[in-house]
Amino acid sequence: MSGFNYLADISFVGTEYHGSQIQKNAVTVQGVFQDSLKAVLGYLPDIKCCSRTDTGVHARHFTISFCIDRARECSRMVSALNAHLPFDVRVLSIREVPEDFHARYSSKGKVYEYLVWNSRVMDPFLNGRALQFTVPIDEKTLDDTAKVFLGTHDFSSFCSTGTDVEDKVRNVSLADVKRDGDLVTFRFSADGFLYNMARIMTGSLLQTARGKLDKNDILLYLNGKKRDNLLITVPACGLYLTEVLY
Repeated sequence: MSGFNYLADISFVGTEYHGSQIQKNAVTVQGVFQDSLKAVLGYLPDIKCCSRTDTGVHARHFTISFCIDRARECSRMVSALNAHLPFDVRVLSIREVPEDFHARYSSKGKVYEYLVWNSRVMDPFLNGRALQFTVPIDEKTLDDTAKVFLGTHDFSSFCSTGTDVEDKVRNVSLADVKRDGDLVTFRFSADGFLYNMARIMTGSLLQTARGKLDKNDILLYLNGKKRDNLLITVPACGLYLTEVLY
């Protein structure tokens, strides 16, 4: 479709949503965004999301591109869309992009964070927004261990069995673990993420904190060892898409 192509940068708390992708009989982020866009424009254009997120996953930055029939002022669209959106989904900005720009296929990578509350007493303000993990975490050791993910690897053992993508080789450019008080943040950047990849990578590091895995074990999985019960998938509540790279 020819017209004017725009890219919306949105932020959302995913607790109340069945993921980002539109579904029948389920409330999703794409669904509420489409409802808002239709209310503002008077019709529903075709929209492209940067990725799919699971039920309960959050996003500080999630991008959606859409092509419309005439030019509109970006700041006014931001205000108008937010007036129709629920308060746990916000449009941060909108900008015009080239006609062939695609929110997903034009992306060069993504950055994810996983938040862990490392205390026996959960912060009530982070309930549903971070994983409580009571085993003591040595963040410096885990940060060092996380470096095994850097570079190009086959992540077949770090994705869900239902993943239908044939090529599971990804390049990871950032993998670190930082602490701020009781909050421990696991951060990963890659040219692409497989289904549940960030959650399994985080799970493997938490398993090293439990003493069930070590750096060499993780290297074995990266070098072809098949996934077993030691490679866990941490819950969705702590995962945030923090940046889409273009």
